[in-house]
Amino acid sequence: MRLLRLVTLIALAAALAASGCGTSAPAASRSAPGGVAAAPVGADPPPGSSAQAIVVRVVDGDTILARVGDRRERVRLIGIDTPESVKPDTPVQCYALAASARTKALLPPGTRVRLVADVDRRDRYGRLLAYVYRSRDGLFVNLALAIDGYARPLTIPPNVAYADRFAAAATVAARAGRGLWRACR
Repeated sequence: MRLLRLVTLIALAAALAASGCGTSAPAASRSAPGGVAAAPVGADPPPGSSAQAIVVRVVDGDTILARVGDRRERVRLIGIDTPESVKPDTPVQCYALAASARTKALLPPGTRVRLVADVDRRDRYGRLLAYVYRSRDGLFVNLALAIDGYARPLTIPPNVAYADRFAAAATVAARAGRGLWRACR
């Protein structure tokens, strides 16, 4: 099993390298730190900016509630989609509870995170859209969920900064039969 995981990770790294995708945040996030934290209440972060936040709770596999400055924000993880577990008038989908539990394990209440914006800052439900990085170790949570088979890629232009990485991660997870790729055929 360890050998399979190692081979899978090597294949993912090769796919990412071939696609030209690096491991750093979008260039704008490196040149414009702190966009949300310094923004007035109700303002949206500029593309590529980042903000520090603290996880209040996990709503489901791809949505968290976080404290950003003096505001509480519903934050939707960009680029991935986990099965629905709390959507009104929708039954709990295959692997939804596992995906939600995994996100809770990665981001327990009180976890400090860095939220990185892409082009569109909010979705039609008013949620802040972000790439989420755990502050203590830099874990790219969105990508980790895809790599481990808890999420499918979901690209909604113009938020495409990591679309190739999410697609490559999901392909590797599906080929390895990890997570929802095994459970939800």
